[in-house]
Amino acid sequence: MPPVHTLSRLALAFTLGAIPLTLVSPATLAQASAVAEREQQTADGRLQALYEREYAWRQAMLGKVLDDEGEWQAGSRWARVDPATQRENLAYWEQVLAELDAIPVEQLSHNEQINAATFRQIVTTLADEVRFKTFQAPLNSDSFFWTGLFPRMGGFEDIAAYQRYIERLRDLPRYFDENLGNMRAGLERGYSVPRVTLAGREKSLEAYLVPGQGNPFWTPLADMPENIVGSEREALEQQALAAINEAVVPAYSRVLDFMRDDYLQQARSSLAARDLPDGEAFYRAQIRAFTTLDLTPEEIHQRGLAEVARIEAEMQAVIAKTGFEGNLQEFIEFLRTDPQFYAKTPRELLSYAAYVAKKADGYMGEVLGFLPRRRFTILPVPEAIAPFYTSGRGGLNSCLMNTYDLPSRPLFNLPALTLHECAPGHALQAAIAKEAPGEIPRFRRDNYFSGYGEGWGLYTEWLGTKMGVYETPYEDFGRLSYEMWRACRLVIDTGVHYFGWTREQALAYLGERTALSTHEVTTEVDRYISWPGQALAYKLGEMLIRRKRAEAEEALGADFDQRYFHDVILGLRSVPLPVLESELDSWIAAGGADPYAGEAP
Repeated sequence: MPPVHTLSRLALAFTLGAIPLTLVSPATLAQASAVAEREQQTADGRLQALYEREYAWRQAMLGKVLDDEGEWQAGSRWARVDPATQRENLAYWEQVLAELDAIPVEQLSHNEQINAATFRQIVTTLADEVRFKTFQAPLNSDSFFWTGLFPRMGGFEDIAAYQRYIERLRDLPRYFDENLGNMRAGLERGYSVPRVTLAGREKSLEAYLVPGQGNPFWTPLADMPENIVGSEREALEQQALAAINEAVVPAYSRVLDFMRDDYLQQARSSLAARDLPDGEAFYRAQIRAFTTLDLTPEEIHQRGLAEVARIEAEMQAVIAKTGFEGNLQEFIEFLRTDPQFYAKTPRELLSYAAYVAKKADGYMGEVLGFLPRRRFTILPVPEAIAPFYTSGRGGLNSCLMNTYDLPSRPLFNLPALTLHECAPGHALQAAIAKEAPGEIPRFRRDNYFSGYGEGWGLYTEWLGTKMGVYETPYEDFGRLSYEMWRACRLVIDTGVHYFGWTREQALAYLGERTALSTHEVTTEVDRYISWPGQALAYKLGEMLIRRKRAEAEEALGADFDQRYFHDVILGLRSVPLPVLESELDSWIAAGGADPYAGEAP
């Protein structure tokens, strides 16, 4: 909604007769316009100062430093996560929200209204995480505080960055000890990850127990730029080796001992988020955080059931096209067991994904008006985490495809997975976020809302039907199976965390309705159990985008251009779903024009 400035309020007063028209003069109108402009500048300026201050404070709190170009880079320490720091963080964010409340939204410019809504969602989520003490469980079945602490690809640019990296390695014992202290406190108050979802996850620590150059933390040293030579190179290598042997390996050893001897023994046996301290309020806060929507668990559960029924009907139609004689369960068993659907080597799976990605490239000009310059690569999921990692994951520089346990990675799923993770999904989405015309504040550049981002990823799987990507009914069934997977999440997540489902119920519900392998079904269900609310974002975001596309096609008719529809979505970058819906409504009402018309190339 555009801002209601002083001038429009004055015009409304004239319309209602509150101000006699005989009193209006050009000077009065000019004065009112000047007042409105000053109010907007004041409100915009206050908001900008607030979110820039909070963002800079947050980066420093995370241990980051500014480089010579004014960009935030990893510093010489990790974030402090001890209870005292958490209390300080909460007090700060509560003050920020109070200051945000004092800024009149109606006086903000349109762009700053978007910034305000996005900023509010971010800070509210950050504050809620501390209020519910989620820092006392800094892990789930999918992600852990001890992974992802060094670059996935390549080294650092200069000596100073390597020196900061080595200092971070030295700081690792402190960071890990604070996390372990938080986890002990969580166990004491009954707040932990469900034990059943963590089975075997401690094995992800073992690779980091290797001393010297065999340790994963040596990776950036192995990829050191060629311009760092001689004694400087040797000094960095020796310092890194010492830090790995003296700090990293002992720190990981302590975490492994704690996980085996304490956490996995004492973690809760119950599953539901409602079973946690203040559990119902916590689960509702998680729903808001991941979906950015104010929906109840009951509403989400019912939406999920409706989607499951719709998709199952489409599945039956696709099965009929294959000529298979049998019911849905028999067809799924056929897909899970027939060797024709599975790669024999990791390279074959990666090559299949690469083919799909390259085929999709041929349609990008029909899908998007703005195309980024950046490209991505396709890599296997690292061996240390592959056994319990998802099928794939995409980002700015790469798409990871899981080649572990090839009999659980059907090729008919790969087209949908590649579209979602690579392009036009997450890798392309991240590149556009970096390169699209129009400046957005730093706090928005680095932010990611699951409802927006994962909603787009799932939407691109459906978009593949418009791009000619799916070549066989089996691949189309794979797409529907993936969509069913996300619809089942709405039912399973709420079923487990609100309605008290057992793990066995959740496994059966997903396994009977999708062609996911048994390994994938188990991995996914454990993720939903250990990460309340996260899985809800995908389908709810996709449903909103597809609903808005249908509305745009109906309203605009022949004037609808999907390139501009997609440009509006991706040009916003990551925003709460209500903001996305409002912006698409405005675009439709304005005639569906190219959002970048008039922008310099």
